[in-house]
Amino acid sequence: MSPVFPMLTVLSMFYYMCLRRRARTATRGEMNSRRAIESNTRALPINVEIVQYAKEVLDFSSHYGSENSMSYTMWNLAGIPNVYPSSGDFTQTAVFRTYGTWWDRCPSARLPFKRTPPTFCSQDYVELAFEEPVYPTAVHILETYHPGAVVRILACSANPYSQNPPAEVRWEILWSEAPTKVNGPQARQFTPCIKQVNFPTNLIRLEVNSSLLDYYTELDAVVLHGVKERPVLSLKTSMIDMNDIDEDEDEEKYGCGMDTLNKQFSIVTLREWPTNGYFDKLPYELIQLILSHLTVPDLCRLAQTCKLLYQHCCDPLQYIHLSLQPYWARINDTSLEYLQSRCTLIQWLNLSWTGNRGAISVSGFSRFLKVCGSELVRLELSCGHFLNETCLEVITEMCPNLQELNLSSCDKIPPQAFNHIAKVGSLKRLILYRTKVEQTALLSILNFCSELQHLSLGSCVMIEDYDLIASMMGAKCKKLRSLDLWRCKNITENGIAELASGCQLLEELDLGWCPTLQSSTGCFTNLARKLPNLQKLFLTANRSVCDTDIEELAANCTRLRQLDILGDVK
Repeated sequence: MSPVFPMLTVLSMFYYMCLRRRARTATRGEMNSRRAIESNTRALPINVEIVQYAKEVLDFSSHYGSENSMSYTMWNLAGIPNVYPSSGDFTQTAVFRTYGTWWDRCPSARLPFKRTPPTFCSQDYVELAFEEPVYPTAVHILETYHPGAVVRILACSANPYSQNPPAEVRWEILWSEAPTKVNGPQARQFTPCIKQVNFPTNLIRLEVNSSLLDYYTELDAVVLHGVKERPVLSLKTSMIDMNDIDEDEDEEKYGCGMDTLNKQFSIVTLREWPTNGYFDKLPYELIQLILSHLTVPDLCRLAQTCKLLYQHCCDPLQYIHLSLQPYWARINDTSLEYLQSRCTLIQWLNLSWTGNRGAISVSGFSRFLKVCGSELVRLELSCGHFLNETCLEVITEMCPNLQELNLSSCDKIPPQAFNHIAKVGSLKRLILYRTKVEQTALLSILNFCSELQHLSLGSCVMIEDYDLIASMMGAKCKKLRSLDLWRCKNITENGIAELASGCQLLEELDLGWCPTLQSSTGCFTNLARKLPNLQKLFLTANRSVCDTDIEELAANCTRLRQLDILGDVK
């Protein structure tokens, strides 16, 4: 053999290694720009591009505004821009409920779930419907104040206006990035480089993370560009980009590309392995500790390697705390069924954002809790639109040890269903933000759940008399540490007096946008004198707060760390 051939082989291997190193060290910006150039050169111009604004806002996790108005609400994202290209704080924009990191540092902050994939950082979302399904070529987001919160853009295969919903609903990530700090609050048109999907869509979802912002982000409109026919790719540019391979692997590992997750859950047979390597020599507890750092998909993959690791990966001790929120787009009844045998000891469960559009049924949810609910202490169900009265009844019957229940933005639960929560006397945290809980049910909950320490009633518009509610809290909930009454419409100085007298352990109180409270009645002075443990107080948009109130707070609430008097003109 000629010595030339070994030399060529060595050079080929070296060239391949250089390409791989370049692929791994290239910045995401370089990857995106190269992909954008390639896509522009290989897409054949066979379609006319359609440009459309959002027709309707279908769903969202939170907003700053009221349920009964348009100011600062997500509904402002529908239609043409109201503000752009102007910059500044405008009521005609869409604003989420919070910003910065202070919600993670206040007394009501919840402990994070472990095993959350590092690429999942979404805190809020909004879903937008467009008139015409198209293959997306661009998405423009018009940000008018403190931009930089959008971290993920997704497209859905389901047409929200179709009379025949599909058997399978697919979500694909068009673009994803970690939160970034944007210099300056000025307006901008944000147009990230999106990837192509193999289905037309008229349902786009934005996910945001506002933790790096100095103030609320404000969005004005979303523009979807696309074509009716699927773009054809040129054969001469079909070479595989190594960066694309890496990125696709990460997406499958952490993002919505989890089509095989249910199959991984269900695998029960393994090929015969002669040995388990050196794992047989490690203590059981050490292997369990190592596996506790893996994400759920990685745990499922590892279970397919050998029988010993399969046993470890299926051990219920690995599922004491389980968050399925990062995988909301792929979780369904089948997923819950496969997880049942592994979750018999589960104590913390996060199903927030999951199950919508028929993915989880009432019967599937009920079957899971009947098997896995006995040890549950914490249950997160934010934005679970599949929940109904039957689900709440099952929760109260199957979860006798439940201490924390989050029903934030579960606006499909009927008012009378909340009566069932009163049966869970061990509750210490209850989040009812943007729900239809009505007064009778809430009075029953307060009467029987005397262990409550954290209660959120923000934007609960069905409650008629907040003074009566505050009086019941003062009488029954002596251990209350945080209370959210954001935008409660009718609480007066009488309710505040009852609350301050009975709940003197309060450390956090949100009375933002409560228009019926007037400083002239002495209600804020009363709060300052009777609640010395206050660390956070929101009096947002109360035009009557005066210097005397601030002086009383400074003199009596020496632990106060956060005071919001935004919009207080006096």
